[in-house]
Amino acid sequence: MAHLIDSMAYVGDTPWHGLGNVLERKQPIEVWAQQAGMDWTIMQSPVHFKIGESGGSSTDQAGQQGIVQRKDSWLVELESTLPFNEHKVLFRSDTKQPLSVVSQRYHVVQPREILEFYRDLTEKSDFELETAGVLKGGKKLWALARTGQSASIKGNDVTNGYVLLATACDGTLATTAQFTSIRVVCNNTLAIALNEVKGKGSNIAQLNSTASNQGIVKVPHNTRFDAALVKQQLGISVSSWDEYIYRLNLLSDRKVKSVEVDRFLWSVFNEGSNQGSGGFNERAMNKCKSLFEGHGRGASLASARGTAFGLLNSVTEFVDHERRARSTDHRLDSAWFGTGASIKQRALDLSLSML
Repeated sequence: MAHLIDSMAYVGDTPWHGLGNVLERKQPIEVWAQQAGMDWTIMQSPVHFKIGESGGSSTDQAGQQGIVQRKDSWLVELESTLPFNEHKVLFRSDTKQPLSVVSQRYHVVQPREILEFYRDLTEKSDFELETAGVLKGGKKLWALARTGQSASIKGNDVTNGYVLLATACDGTLATTAQFTSIRVVCNNTLAIALNEVKGKGSNIAQLNSTASNQGIVKVPHNTRFDAALVKQQLGISVSSWDEYIYRLNLLSDRKVKSVEVDRFLWSVFNEGSNQGSGGFNERAMNKCKSLFEGHGRGASLASARGTAFGLLNSVTEFVDHERRARSTDHRLDSAWFGTGASIKQRALDLSLSML
């Protein structure tokens, strides 16, 4: 079975995905680069294409399309390689493995830049790198650091704050910095992006993937990555975390009825489908309902039992730990960057709409 993770390192307890090489705490960036497999650079080369053996070139076009010689009344085209200047190939400096073909406007974000983003945060603040690695042979890179922020919902349901920085050079992800939370009792992950809107007489935090929202910044690859500017835009501060925890407390106070559970799970897993058409994603819905009703990790805690917070966590646990995937690293990629992340985003939106 093919694996997505090329290399990875972590500190502390084994991460929820159970992958990677363990490191001692407080290691310098240089050690992280080596142990996480990020001590290489993305190189660039012009795109070339080969012509020949196809015939049809005239002698007045020989300079651009190959060398054409006349021999015994036959046109013989010799092979030639020509550049395609609008695009370039990205490849690894160590293995020379190709990564992608991109336009000349594409700005590369190096593996070392992902780690260097955290240098001042780890050396001068309470941040601590906890995991970093390479997916898809180098096409996707990430690092995750704990911010030092932590909170308890209803006394003993602990959630810790993190900042995730990730990028991709295969067109699947802009360079993205975002707040992420991890619920300790079950290691469920959830992106934090707060946007104040009016609703039901009070402000509701909604998850939104636009770069302008508090908690997430996306830098497209046609723009140069500026770490200092990203940190400024991200607003790494206590206020966004406090607001997020405030919303989770509201969810832990919101009791849900059985009909609301069914409606919620249908909306999460069957977006755009007609409810009368049958159980389109019945397995996911049934599994989440089972997790919510007591079989999930932390489901019996006062914060989660019968509440909107517990309902939200049933979805995050399903995506992170139970959803079908070809391998654990495929599940990680989906839960952080792919369809799994979208499902969790939709679940947070819908749970907050209950307030």
